[in-house]
Amino acid sequence: MTVESELVGLLGFLALILLLVLRVPVGIAMIAVAMAGYALIVSPDAALARLGGDVFSGAASYTLSVIPLFILMGLLLARAELGKDLYDLFNTALWRVRGGLGLATVAASSGFGSVSGSAVASASTMSVVAIPEMRRYGYDDGLAAACTAVGGTLGTLIPPSAVLVLYGILTEESIGQILIGGIVPGIMTTLLLMVTALVIVWWRPELAPAVPERLGPGVVRMLLRVWAVPVIFGLSMGGIYFGVFTPTEAGAAGASMAFVYSIATRRLGWSGVWDAASQAIRISAMIFLIIIAGQIFGFFLSATGIPQAMGSFVGDLAVAPWVVATMVFAVYFLLGALMDEIAILVIMTPITYPVMLQLGYDPIWFGVLTVMMLLSGLLTPPVGLVTFVVGGISDIPLGKIFKAVAPFWLALIAAVLLVIAFPDIVLFLPGLMY
Repeated sequence: MTVESELVGLLGFLALILLLVLRVPVGIAMIAVAMAGYALIVSPDAALARLGGDVFSGAASYTLSVIPLFILMGLLLARAELGKDLYDLFNTALWRVRGGLGLATVAASSGFGSVSGSAVASASTMSVVAIPEMRRYGYDDGLAAACTAVGGTLGTLIPPSAVLVLYGILTEESIGQILIGGIVPGIMTTLLLMVTALVIVWWRPELAPAVPERLGPGVVRMLLRVWAVPVIFGLSMGGIYFGVFTPTEAGAAGASMAFVYSIATRRLGWSGVWDAASQAIRISAMIFLIIIAGQIFGFFLSATGIPQAMGSFVGDLAVAPWVVATMVFAVYFLLGALMDEIAILVIMTPITYPVMLQLGYDPIWFGVLTVMMLLSGLLTPPVGLVTFVVGGISDIPLGKIFKAVAPFWLALIAAVLLVIAFPDIVLFLPGLMY
Protein backbone atom coordinates (compact mmCIF):
# COMPACT_ATOMS: atom_id res chain seq x y z
CA MET A 1 0.00 0.00 0.00
CA THR A 2 1.54 3.31 -1.06
CA VAL A 3 1.39 6.82 0.27
CA GLU A 4 -0.05 7.89 -3.07
CA SER A 5 -3.09 5.64 -2.73
CA GLU A 6 -3.79 6.97 0.77
CA LEU A 7 -3.46 10.52 -0.58
CA VAL A 8 -6.00 9.65 -3.29
CA GLY A 9 -8.34 8.43 -0.54
CA LEU A 10 -8.04 11.67 1.44
CA LEU A 11 -8.60 13.76 -1.69
CA GLY A 12 -11.58 11.55 -2.46
CA PHE A 13 -13.11 12.40 0.92
CA LEU A 14 -12.64 16.10 0.30
CA ALA A 15 -14.19 15.77 -3.17
CA LEU A 16 -17.14 13.86 -1.73
CA ILE A 17 -17.80 16.55 0.89
CA LEU A 18 -17.59 19.25 -1.82
CA LEU A 19 -20.10 17.40 -4.02
CA LEU A 20 -22.48 16.98 -1.09
CA VAL A 21 -22.22 20.71 -0.29
CA LEU A 22 -23.09 21.38 -3.94
CA ARG A 23 -26.27 19.30 -3.43
CA VAL A 24 -25.18 16.40 -5.65
CA PRO A 25 -27.24 13.31 -4.66
CA VAL A 26 -25.36 11.16 -2.15
CA GLY A 27 -25.35 8.00 -4.26
CA ILE A 28 -24.16 9.73 -7.42
CA ALA A 29 -21.45 11.61 -5.51
CA MET A 30 -20.07 8.44 -3.90
CA ILE A 31 -20.01 6.51 -7.18
CA ALA A 32 -18.30 9.37 -9.02
CA VAL A 33 -15.60 9.76 -6.37
CA ALA A 34 -15.05 6.02 -6.00
CA MET A 35 -14.71 5.44 -9.75
CA ALA A 36 -12.36 8.38 -10.27
CA GLY A 37 -10.22 7.35 -7.31
CA TYR A 38 -10.11 3.69 -8.29
CA ALA A 39 -9.14 4.67 -11.83
CA LEU A 40 -6.19 6.65 -10.43
CA ILE A 41 -5.06 3.87 -8.10
CA VAL A 42 -5.49 0.92 -10.49
CA SER A 43 -6.70 1.82 -14.01
CA PRO A 44 -9.76 3.26 -15.79
CA ASP A 45 -10.61 -0.16 -17.26
CA ALA A 46 -10.53 -1.75 -13.81
CA ALA A 47 -12.77 1.03 -12.49
CA LEU A 48 -15.36 0.46 -15.23
CA ALA A 49 -15.27 -3.29 -14.64
CA ARG A 50 -15.74 -2.74 -10.91
CA LEU A 51 -18.66 -0.37 -11.57
CA GLY A 52 -20.54 -2.89 -13.70
CA GLY A 53 -19.90 -5.83 -11.41
CA ASP A 54 -20.66 -4.06 -8.14
CA VAL A 55 -23.88 -2.50 -9.39
CA PHE A 56 -25.17 -5.84 -10.62
CA SER A 57 -24.15 -7.83 -7.54
CA GLY A 58 -25.46 -5.12 -5.23
CA ALA A 59 -28.84 -4.90 -6.92
CA ALA A 60 -29.15 -8.69 -7.01
CA SER A 61 -28.67 -9.03 -3.25
CA TYR A 62 -31.57 -10.86 -1.61
CA THR A 63 -30.98 -8.94 1.61
CA LEU A 64 -32.07 -5.66 0.00
CA SER A 65 -35.61 -6.97 -0.46
CA VAL A 66 -36.36 -6.35 3.23
CA ILE A 67 -36.21 -2.57 2.77
CA PRO A 68 -39.09 -2.00 0.29
CA LEU A 69 -41.31 -4.41 2.24
CA PHE A 70 -40.92 -2.55 5.54
CA ILE A 71 -41.30 0.79 3.76
CA LEU A 72 -44.51 -0.38 2.08
CA MET A 73 -45.87 -1.60 5.41
CA GLY A 74 -45.27 1.80 7.00
CA LEU A 75 -46.76 3.77 4.12
CA LEU A 76 -49.92 1.64 4.02
CA LEU A 77 -50.51 2.13 7.75
CA ALA A 78 -49.73 5.84 7.54
CA ARG A 79 -52.28 6.35 4.77
CA ALA A 80 -54.77 4.28 6.78
CA GLU A 81 -54.49 7.01 9.49
CA LEU A 82 -53.27 4.62 12.13
CA GLY A 83 -50.97 7.35 13.43
CA LYS A 84 -54.00 9.52 14.22
CA ASP A 85 -55.64 6.69 16.14
CA LEU A 86 -52.49 6.16 18.20
CA TYR A 87 -52.39 9.86 19.00
CA ASP A 88 -56.06 9.82 20.04
CA LEU A 89 -55.41 6.80 22.28
CA PHE A 90 -52.56 8.47 24.17
CA ASN A 91 -54.47 11.75 24.33
CA THR A 92 -57.33 9.94 25.98
CA ALA A 93 -55.02 8.21 28.45
CA LEU A 94 -52.90 11.27 29.35
CA TRP A 95 -55.32 14.19 29.21
CA ARG A 96 -55.22 14.71 32.99
CA VAL A 97 -51.42 15.20 32.95
CA ARG A 98 -50.25 18.75 32.36
CA GLY A 99 -48.46 18.64 29.02
CA GLY A 100 -50.27 15.40 28.21
CA LEU A 101 -50.70 16.33 24.56
CA GLY A 102 -46.93 16.60 24.18
CA LEU A 103 -46.43 13.27 25.94
CA ALA A 104 -49.08 11.72 23.70
CA THR A 105 -47.24 13.01 20.63
CA VAL A 106 -43.96 11.38 21.66
CA ALA A 107 -45.66 8.13 22.68
CA ALA A 108 -47.76 7.95 19.51
CA SER A 109 -44.68 8.65 17.38
CA SER A 110 -42.92 5.78 19.12
CA GLY A 111 -45.85 3.46 18.50
CA PHE A 112 -46.16 4.52 14.89
CA GLY A 113 -42.40 4.18 14.44
CA SER A 114 -42.72 0.53 15.49
CA VAL A 115 -44.64 -0.17 12.31
CA SER A 116 -43.41 2.53 9.93
CA GLY A 117 -39.63 2.39 10.38
CA SER A 118 -39.25 5.93 9.03
CA ALA A 119 -38.46 9.17 10.86
CA VAL A 120 -39.87 11.32 8.07
CA ALA A 121 -43.11 9.30 7.90
CA SER A 122 -43.61 9.56 11.67
CA ALA A 123 -42.83 13.28 11.76
CA SER A 124 -45.08 14.02 8.77
CA THR A 125 -48.00 12.05 10.21
CA MET A 126 -47.75 13.57 13.68
CA SER A 127 -47.27 17.10 12.32
CA VAL A 128 -50.64 16.91 10.59
CA VAL A 129 -52.38 15.29 13.57
CA ALA A 130 -50.77 16.62 16.74
CA ILE A 131 -49.73 20.22 16.15
CA PRO A 132 -53.22 21.54 15.27
CA GLU A 133 -54.59 19.81 18.39
CA MET A 134 -51.95 21.33 20.65
CA ARG A 135 -52.50 24.75 19.12
CA ARG A 136 -56.24 24.41 19.77
CA TYR A 137 -55.56 24.00 23.49
CA GLY A 138 -53.09 26.87 23.70
CA TYR A 139 -49.79 24.99 23.67
CA ASP A 140 -46.67 26.94 22.75
CA ASP A 141 -45.79 26.47 19.07
CA GLY A 142 -42.16 25.68 19.88
CA LEU A 143 -43.04 22.96 22.38
CA ALA A 144 -45.62 21.47 20.01
CA ALA A 145 -43.15 21.33 17.13
CA ALA A 146 -40.34 20.03 19.34
CA CYS A 147 -42.41 17.12 20.69
CA THR A 148 -43.42 16.25 17.14
CA ALA A 149 -39.87 16.43 15.80
CA VAL A 150 -38.19 14.41 18.55
CA GLY A 151 -40.98 11.86 18.45
CA GLY A 152 -40.45 11.51 14.71
CA THR A 153 -36.79 10.60 15.16
CA LEU A 154 -37.84 7.44 17.00
CA GLY A 155 -38.87 5.91 13.66
CA THR A 156 -35.16 5.64 12.84
CA LEU A 157 -34.37 3.65 15.99
CA ILE A 158 -37.41 1.50 16.75
CA PRO A 159 -37.63 -1.58 14.50
CA PRO A 160 -38.42 -2.15 11.75
CA SER A 161 -35.95 0.69 11.09
CA ALA A 162 -34.65 0.99 7.53
CA VAL A 163 -31.45 2.56 8.92
CA LEU A 164 -30.79 -0.42 11.20
CA VAL A 165 -31.37 -2.72 8.21
CA LEU A 166 -28.94 -0.61 6.19
CA TYR A 167 -26.25 -1.01 8.85
CA GLY A 168 -26.75 -4.77 8.74
CA ILE A 169 -26.38 -4.79 4.96
CA LEU A 170 -23.24 -2.66 5.01
CA THR A 171 -21.51 -4.74 7.69
CA GLU A 172 -23.04 -8.15 6.83
CA GLU A 173 -24.08 -8.55 10.46
CA SER A 174 -27.32 -10.29 11.42
CA ILE A 175 -30.17 -7.94 10.47
CA GLY A 176 -32.50 -9.82 12.79
CA GLN A 177 -30.25 -9.28 15.81
CA ILE A 178 -29.74 -5.61 14.97
CA LEU A 179 -33.49 -5.02 14.69
CA ILE A 180 -34.20 -6.81 17.97
CA GLY A 181 -31.35 -4.89 19.59
CA GLY A 182 -33.13 -1.62 18.87
CA ILE A 183 -36.28 -2.47 20.85
CA VAL A 184 -35.15 -1.75 24.44
CA PRO A 185 -33.11 1.37 23.52
CA GLY A 186 -36.13 2.62 21.56
CA ILE A 187 -38.44 2.22 24.56
CA MET A 188 -35.87 3.77 26.88
CA THR A 189 -35.36 6.77 24.59
CA THR A 190 -39.12 7.26 24.31
CA LEU A 191 -39.46 7.37 28.09
CA LEU A 192 -36.54 9.80 28.43
CA LEU A 193 -38.11 12.14 25.89
CA MET A 194 -41.46 11.98 27.68
CA VAL A 195 -39.78 12.75 31.03
CA THR A 196 -38.02 15.68 29.37
CA ALA A 197 -41.37 17.05 28.18
CA LEU A 198 -42.73 16.73 31.72
CA VAL A 199 -39.75 18.61 33.16
CA ILE A 200 -40.10 21.40 30.59
CA VAL A 201 -43.78 21.85 31.41
CA TRP A 202 -43.07 21.72 35.15
CA TRP A 203 -40.39 24.40 34.73
CA ARG A 204 -42.49 26.58 32.41
CA PRO A 205 -46.17 25.69 32.91
CA GLU A 206 -47.32 28.51 30.63
CA LEU A 207 -46.08 26.49 27.64
CA ALA A 208 -48.76 23.83 28.15
CA PRO A 209 -52.11 24.92 29.64
CA ALA A 210 -54.20 22.31 31.42
CA VAL A 211 -56.79 20.57 29.25
CA PRO A 212 -60.24 21.08 30.82
CA GLU A 213 -62.02 18.02 29.47
CA ARG A 214 -61.30 14.47 28.41
CA LEU A 215 -60.27 14.17 24.79
CA GLY A 216 -61.98 11.74 22.48
CA PRO A 217 -63.69 8.43 23.25
CA GLY A 218 -62.71 6.04 26.04
CA VAL A 219 -59.41 4.20 26.23
CA VAL A 220 -60.97 0.78 25.64
CA ARG A 221 -62.71 1.98 22.50
CA MET A 222 -59.45 3.49 21.20
CA LEU A 223 -57.54 0.30 21.96
CA LEU A 224 -59.93 -1.55 19.69
CA ARG A 225 -58.99 0.86 16.88
CA VAL A 226 -55.21 0.45 17.17
CA TRP A 227 -55.01 -3.30 17.63
CA ALA A 228 -53.15 -3.55 14.32
CA VAL A 229 -50.02 -1.94 15.81
CA PRO A 230 -49.21 -4.58 18.47
CA VAL A 231 -50.40 -7.39 16.20
CA ILE A 232 -48.28 -6.41 13.19
CA PHE A 233 -45.26 -5.47 15.29
CA GLY A 234 -45.57 -8.59 17.44
CA LEU A 235 -45.90 -10.98 14.52
CA SER A 236 -43.13 -9.46 12.39
CA MET A 237 -40.56 -8.80 15.14
CA GLY A 238 -41.65 -11.84 17.16
CA GLY A 239 -41.19 -14.00 14.09
CA ILE A 240 -37.63 -12.74 13.76
CA TYR A 241 -36.94 -13.15 17.47
CA PHE A 242 -38.12 -16.76 17.63
CA GLY A 243 -36.55 -17.74 14.31
CA VAL A 244 -39.85 -18.27 12.49
CA PHE A 245 -39.12 -15.54 9.91
CA THR A 246 -36.06 -14.17 8.24
CA PRO A 247 -36.10 -10.34 8.21
CA THR A 248 -37.24 -10.38 4.57
CA GLU A 249 -40.07 -12.80 5.36
CA ALA A 250 -41.01 -10.63 8.36
CA GLY A 251 -41.19 -7.62 6.05
CA ALA A 252 -43.39 -9.54 3.62
CA ALA A 253 -45.67 -10.68 6.46
CA GLY A 254 -45.90 -7.14 7.85
CA ALA A 255 -46.66 -5.59 4.47
CA SER A 256 -49.30 -8.24 3.77
CA MET A 257 -50.97 -7.69 7.15
CA ALA A 258 -50.92 -3.92 6.62
CA PHE A 259 -52.53 -4.37 3.19
CA VAL A 260 -55.25 -6.70 4.49
CA TYR A 261 -55.93 -4.42 7.47
CA SER A 262 -56.19 -1.29 5.32
CA ILE A 263 -58.55 -2.87 2.81
CA ALA A 264 -60.63 -4.91 5.27
CA THR A 265 -61.30 -1.89 7.50
CA ARG A 266 -62.01 0.27 4.42
CA ARG A 267 -59.51 2.82 5.58
CA LEU A 268 -57.77 2.71 2.24
CA GLY A 269 -59.06 2.37 -1.30
CA TRP A 270 -57.20 0.94 -4.26
CA SER A 271 -55.97 4.39 -5.23
CA GLY A 272 -54.43 4.77 -1.77
CA VAL A 273 -52.75 1.38 -2.06
CA TRP A 274 -51.37 2.38 -5.45
CA ASP A 275 -50.06 5.68 -4.08
CA ALA A 276 -48.37 3.90 -1.16
CA ALA A 277 -46.79 1.32 -3.49
CA SER A 278 -45.56 4.03 -5.88
CA GLN A 279 -44.00 6.01 -3.05
CA ALA A 280 -42.42 2.86 -1.61
CA ILE A 281 -40.81 2.15 -4.99
CA ARG A 282 -39.38 5.68 -5.22
CA ILE A 283 -38.00 5.63 -1.66
CA SER A 284 -36.58 2.11 -2.09
CA ALA A 285 -34.87 3.07 -5.35
CA MET A 286 -33.22 6.02 -3.62
CA ILE A 287 -32.01 3.83 -0.73
CA PHE A 288 -30.84 1.08 -3.12
CA LEU A 289 -28.74 3.62 -5.03
CA ILE A 290 -27.15 4.80 -1.79
CA ILE A 291 -26.47 1.24 -0.62
CA ILE A 292 -24.87 0.19 -3.91
CA ALA A 293 -22.88 3.43 -3.97
CA GLY A 294 -21.79 2.78 -0.40
CA GLN A 295 -20.53 -0.68 -1.31
CA ILE A 296 -18.56 0.76 -4.25
CA PHE A 297 -17.19 3.55 -2.07
CA GLY A 298 -16.23 1.05 0.61
CA PHE A 299 -14.25 -1.00 -1.90
CA PHE A 300 -12.49 2.18 -3.04
CA LEU A 301 -11.55 2.96 0.56
CA SER A 302 -10.16 -0.54 0.99
CA ALA A 303 -8.05 -0.02 -2.11
CA THR A 304 -6.64 3.21 -0.68
CA GLY A 305 -5.62 1.46 2.53
CA ILE A 306 -7.19 4.11 4.77
CA PRO A 307 -9.24 1.66 6.93
CA GLN A 308 -6.18 -0.55 7.40
CA ALA A 309 -4.01 2.44 8.24
CA MET A 310 -6.55 3.69 10.75
CA GLY A 311 -6.74 0.25 12.33
CA SER A 312 -2.95 0.12 12.70
CA PHE A 313 -2.90 3.66 14.06
CA VAL A 314 -5.56 2.88 16.64
CA GLY A 315 -3.80 -0.34 17.62
CA ASP A 316 -0.59 1.60 18.31
CA LEU A 317 -2.27 4.23 20.48
CA ALA A 318 -1.43 4.02 24.15
CA VAL A 319 -4.94 4.99 25.25
CA ALA A 320 -7.96 3.10 26.54
CA PRO A 321 -10.42 1.81 23.89
CA TRP A 322 -13.19 4.01 25.27
CA VAL A 323 -11.15 7.12 24.39
CA VAL A 324 -11.03 6.09 20.74
CA ALA A 325 -14.71 5.17 20.82
CA THR A 326 -15.52 8.62 22.23
CA MET A 327 -13.59 10.23 19.36
CA VAL A 328 -15.55 8.17 16.82
CA PHE A 329 -18.85 9.16 18.40
CA ALA A 330 -17.82 12.85 18.42
CA VAL A 331 -17.24 12.64 14.66
CA TYR A 332 -20.73 11.22 14.19
CA PHE A 333 -22.26 14.05 16.21
CA LEU A 334 -20.44 16.68 14.16
CA LEU A 335 -21.40 15.06 10.84
CA GLY A 336 -25.01 14.85 12.03
CA ALA A 337 -25.27 18.62 11.71
CA LEU A 338 -24.06 18.53 8.09
CA MET A 339 -25.50 15.39 6.43
CA ASP A 340 -28.54 13.16 6.62
CA GLU A 341 -28.31 9.94 8.60
CA ILE A 342 -28.14 7.57 5.62
CA ALA A 343 -25.23 9.46 4.06
CA ILE A 344 -23.28 9.41 7.33
CA LEU A 345 -23.92 5.71 7.84
CA VAL A 346 -22.87 4.74 4.32
CA ILE A 347 -19.76 6.93 4.28
CA MET A 348 -18.45 6.27 7.79
CA THR A 349 -19.30 2.61 8.41
CA PRO A 350 -16.54 1.18 6.14
CA ILE A 351 -14.03 3.18 8.21
CA THR A 352 -15.35 2.95 11.76
CA TYR A 353 -16.69 -0.63 11.72
CA PRO A 354 -13.26 -2.34 11.39
CA VAL A 355 -11.79 0.01 14.00
CA MET A 356 -14.51 -0.78 16.54
CA LEU A 357 -14.11 -4.51 15.93
CA GLN A 358 -10.37 -4.19 16.51
CA LEU A 359 -11.10 -2.43 19.80
CA GLY A 360 -13.21 -5.42 20.85
CA TYR A 361 -16.65 -3.80 20.76
CA ASP A 362 -19.72 -5.83 19.85
CA PRO A 363 -20.88 -5.02 16.28
CA ILE A 364 -24.59 -5.24 17.18
CA TRP A 365 -24.09 -2.80 20.06
CA PHE A 366 -22.12 -0.46 17.81
CA GLY A 367 -24.81 -0.57 15.10
CA VAL A 368 -27.64 0.38 17.45
CA LEU A 369 -25.51 3.02 19.14
CA THR A 370 -24.56 4.48 15.77
CA VAL A 371 -28.22 4.92 14.86
CA MET A 372 -28.91 6.49 18.26
CA MET A 373 -26.17 9.04 17.63
CA LEU A 374 -27.62 9.82 14.22
CA LEU A 375 -30.95 10.79 15.86
CA SER A 376 -29.46 14.07 17.03
CA GLY A 377 -28.49 14.92 13.46
CA LEU A 378 -32.14 14.74 12.43
CA LEU A 379 -32.76 17.68 14.79
CA THR A 380 -29.53 19.70 14.53
CA PRO A 381 -29.06 22.70 12.22
CA PRO A 382 -28.16 23.33 9.47
CA VAL A 383 -29.53 20.03 8.08
CA GLY A 384 -31.98 18.77 10.74
CA LEU A 385 -34.16 16.89 8.25
CA VAL A 386 -37.00 16.07 10.64
CA THR A 387 -37.05 19.64 11.95
CA PHE A 388 -37.43 20.95 8.41
CA VAL A 389 -40.28 18.51 7.76
CA VAL A 390 -42.16 19.64 10.89
CA GLY A 391 -41.51 23.31 10.19
CA GLY A 392 -42.62 23.01 6.58
CA ILE A 393 -45.91 21.32 7.48
CA SER A 394 -46.75 23.50 10.49
CA ASP A 395 -45.39 26.88 9.27
CA ILE A 396 -43.60 27.32 12.62
CA PRO A 397 -40.29 29.24 12.26
CA LEU A 398 -37.27 26.94 12.23
CA GLY A 399 -35.40 29.10 14.72
CA LYS A 400 -38.17 28.61 17.27
CA ILE A 401 -38.20 24.85 16.68
CA PHE A 402 -34.42 24.49 17.02
CA LYS A 403 -34.50 26.42 20.29
CA ALA A 404 -37.34 24.31 21.71
CA VAL A 405 -35.65 21.07 20.61
CA ALA A 406 -32.46 21.76 22.65
CA PRO A 407 -33.61 20.07 25.93
CA PHE A 408 -34.76 17.01 24.00
CA TRP A 409 -31.40 16.88 22.24
CA LEU A 410 -29.79 16.56 25.68
CA ALA A 411 -32.17 13.68 26.44
CA LEU A 412 -30.96 11.89 23.30
CA ILE A 413 -27.37 12.37 24.47
CA ALA A 414 -28.33 10.90 27.85
CA ALA A 415 -29.80 7.84 26.10
CA VAL A 416 -26.53 7.37 24.17
CA LEU A 417 -24.49 7.61 27.38
CA LEU A 418 -26.70 5.03 29.09
CA VAL A 419 -26.18 2.56 26.23
CA ILE A 420 -22.43 3.18 26.36
CA ALA A 421 -22.36 2.60 30.12
CA PHE A 422 -24.68 -0.42 30.02
CA PRO A 423 -24.23 -2.33 26.71
CA ASP A 424 -26.72 -4.99 27.83
CA ILE A 425 -29.50 -2.50 27.12
CA VAL A 426 -28.84 -3.39 23.49
CA LEU A 427 -27.43 -6.89 23.78
CA PHE A 428 -29.86 -8.50 26.25
CA LEU A 429 -32.63 -9.38 23.78
CA PRO A 430 -30.36 -10.40 20.86
CA GLY A 431 -28.48 -12.63 23.28
CA LEU A 432 -31.69 -14.57 23.98
CA MET A 433 -32.60 -15.09 20.32
CA TYR A 434 -32.73 -18.45 18.63
